[in-house]
Amino acid sequence: MASPIANVLLFALAVIAPTLVFWFLVRVPRLVDGIGERVRRRRVVAKSLPIEQLAADLRRVHRLLVQCPDGTPMVRRVATRAAYDELLRQACEAVDVSHELDTLPEGVERDMERLRVEEALRSAGLTIP
Repeated sequence: MASPIANVLLFALAVIAPTLVFWFLVRVPRLVDGIGERVRRRRVVAKSLPIEQLAADLRRVHRLLVQCPDGTPMVRRVATRAAYDELLRQACEAVDVSHELDTLPEGVERDMERLRVEEALRSAGLTIP
């Protein structure tokens, strides 16, 4: 005959075991997701687009910037110019060309820097119209 302590332990196990199994089944997907996230963070990810994609994007946005029809809202013009400047910055980083597009305010100085950067990128082998 089993002792009363053994009976209490068996009863506690019978009551607690389903709860523990359910808790474990609920936690497993989170645990797997956490492990997967750690693995994804360790992978080396390219910091920028491939240079071919940057060049194609630069040409496309340059065309949009140059061919803005009369009556184009100013917000669209400014946003297109900002997108073009960002692509120029990324291209400069990709081919190690120095630039001051981040520091110069909008105006003639920034326009001149944009032209200088375009020419430096052309000299580095990037095709920009």
